[in-house]
Amino acid sequence: MEQRILGKTGRSVSTVGLGTWQLGADWGSVTEEDAFAVLEASVNGGVNFFDTADVYGDGRSEQFIGRFLRANPELDITVATKMGRRVDQVPENYTLENFREWTDRSRRNLQQDTLDLVQLHCPPTSVYSSDEVYDALDTLVSEGVIRNYGVSVERTDEALEAIKRGNTASVQIILNAFRLKPLDEVLPAAKEAGVGIIARVPLASGLLSGKYTPDTEFPENDHRNYNRDGSAFDVGETFSGVDFATGVKAAQELSGLVPDGVSTAQAALAWVIAQDGVTSVIPGARSASQAAANAEAGGMQDLGTGFAHNVRDIYDRYFREAIHPRW
Repeated sequence: MEQRILGKTGRSVSTVGLGTWQLGADWGSVTEEDAFAVLEASVNGGVNFFDTADVYGDGRSEQFIGRFLRANPELDITVATKMGRRVDQVPENYTLENFREWTDRSRRNLQQDTLDLVQLHCPPTSVYSSDEVYDALDTLVSEGVIRNYGVSVERTDEALEAIKRGNTASVQIILNAFRLKPLDEVLPAAKEAGVGIIARVPLASGLLSGKYTPDTEFPENDHRNYNRDGSAFDVGETFSGVDFATGVKAAQELSGLVPDGVSTAQAALAWVIAQDGVTSVIPGARSASQAAANAEAGGMQDLGTGFAHNVRDIYDRYFREAIHPRW
């Protein structure tokens, strides 16, 4: 699998990483055995980049990764975690004292003395422009608690603000065939500044697998059930904020345009990887077979201008009016 340098971390990471939200919670139940199978299948497929967060399963995802890496010390895996969602979402909570507490907990969970990459986890918008916040993050780097820091954002304006900061190593942002706005300004700005781009929610919470129908149901404890109205967290994290029925229709149309021998999900991942400025895409997986199929997308060639044109056409017809102004 191709590898690219992750921004200012200087680390070489696979173009397909692994998002591990599913291994913690909010997607139904995942056993430890299943979690380890997903991690192993990803590594066997060439993945060397895991993304997690301290709130995924209240630390369960981090703990799985920590135990997996401890059991496989020969692996050279870059682990990115996120912090900030364990408290009320007010700017006053983004302090050095809390950062120390949160990173110490993640270090215990991941069984790491120094965290490879810590990202602010979609904090209030004003946090991205706070000098004190970046000073605190720089302090953690100087003390050896973390090697690098970045941000995870909901909106493009938040990404652009963080990119201005000289020590921001990476930006994690929702980017997929149903969310094209980051292509306009964020990716060019990040490339110019040497900031890595981690593309999350690349399959629009599974919509871009092309397997859903309007009658598809999800478990009660799955965010695709309980967060469709954004009552638990930003609605853009669930199906990229698109209406489910509309998303199913658009995904079915896109499926009909995918080249032979490639799944709709793989085509969607390959499209993201082909965008200039993207470092790594981090689909999640709930099974080893799903993880292996995702990893295969990292070895696929650009699907061509025709497919890219179709992606933009579908976005323009189904989503641009509702999605582009919001995020």
